[in-house]
Amino acid sequence: MPSKVRIALDAMGGDIGVPVVIPGAALSLKRHPDTEFLLFGDSKLIEAELARLPELKRASQVFHTDVAVRMDDKPSQALRRGRKVSSMWLAIDAVKRGDADAAVSAGNTGALMAMARFNLRGLPGVDRPAIAGVWPTLRGESIVLDIGASIGGDAQHLTALAVMGSAMARVLFDIERPTVGLLNIGVEEVKGVEEVREAAELLRAMNPPQFE
Repeated sequence: MPSKVRIALDAMGGDIGVPVVIPGAALSLKRHPDTEFLLFGDSKLIEAELARLPELKRASQVFHTDVAVRMDDKPSQALRRGRKVSSMWLAIDAVKRGDADAAVSAGNTGALMAMARFNLRGLPGVDRPAIAGVWPTLRGESIVLDIGASIGGDAQHLTALAVMGSAMARVLFDIERPTVGLLNIGVEEVKGVEEVREAAELLRAMNPPQFE
């Protein structure tokens, strides 16, 4: 039997917070029964929702904090006010401690990126975090990144995105050697900005076994 996936959930994240996040966790549990949740946020609000969701309650642990990152907080403000005490920080920290396999938040994206980078650091060779999305295509589903964590990027940054995206595709879609492409203004190699053309050259020169 596979081990359960433990998800640290920022229950206070998003515009509405607990009344939306907790039912969302219940829906996720229904679709993925081998999941356990660590719920971070106002315990009174969380327990009130869990009382109506007995299956989720059995699969969850609740950790109280009444500090939440606001949707309009700047990343610097979120770090100053929410470091070590906010529901977002505590969810991320659960991954760092090994108590959870992943952290999920529907909250302030800029704060989430800043807190994750500050607390978890990055992998060697990866200078920036990335936001990934799964997009439907004529060939199936594709992973697209970066879709919002940073503006612009040089060739090395684009190359790191290719490596991260292919790794995610291998795990998520069970593809042994995913195909990687660069989003450009045309398929011709002479088109596009210099950074994209340089990244294409770097990827071709790498000839990595993990993706094509």
